[in-house]
Amino acid sequence: MELIWYAVFAVLLAGYFALEGFDLGVGLLLPVLGRTGEDRDRMVAAVAPFVLANEVWLVAVAGTLVGAYPLLEGEVLFGLYPLVVGMLLAWVVRDAGLWFRRRIDGPVWRRFWDLMITAGSLGLSFGWGVALYAAATGFASSPLHPLGLLLGVVVTLLFAFHGWTFLAWRAPGFAGATRPGRALLGTGLLAALPAIAVLAGGMGHLLDHSAPTATLSVLSLMVLPFAPIMLGAQVWTWRTFRPGKAANRIPSFF
Repeated sequence: MELIWYAVFAVLLAGYFALEGFDLGVGLLLPVLGRTGEDRDRMVAAVAPFVLANEVWLVAVAGTLVGAYPLLEGEVLFGLYPLVVGMLLAWVVRDAGLWFRRRIDGPVWRRFWDLMITAGSLGLSFGWGVALYAAATGFASSPLHPLGLLLGVVVTLLFAFHGWTFLAWRAPGFAGATRPGRALLGTGLLAALPAIAVLAGGMGHLLDHSAPTATLSVLSLMVLPFAPIMLGAQVWTWRTFRPGKAANRIPSFF
């Protein structure tokens, strides 16, 4: 049972990096590729149908951490409390930018919230890299160690590249690039690689911190039946909003 929940946690965390990675990557690229208000509208429109579905994976990761690894949850929150708070604030700022940027017409208003989208995306991307380094060291080393900061930069660059590939797939021709679905799958795996590496290296630590078998059995009965619903909703989203499905006619969040 411990191996089953380790596999579930690994799939959820890697899936979050692969999916939310392009959302954050597009946010990082807003000031680079979004030279005009129309360009920025197109970029936000490209990710708009996917954002909420992708964030469900993070909720599932947090739920699995609490249920399957209760001791590790306390270790994470205690060891990374300032970082976790900062990442939550970045998440709120990024999502507020997505929802508020078109609530009022005006270039100053939109530029401000576009900046918030980029700032929040940067905070989350960099924060995840630093958090992965801390987890890889068993929370024994400061997240601000040079290697932790370097991993934060690496994850940020991987997400930005993944976001660029997503835009080239979702809105062919935007910024002069077109990429097939295979390329998006490849950059998704690349974006998830740091998380996969840390999970593989920390497998023994995770298994040692698993909840009792009886708890995991009850958790399985309560949670796993909903997994097909989550996956089915994800498949529906990707099939419904694949390239050619009105990417340019959805200006933003409403």
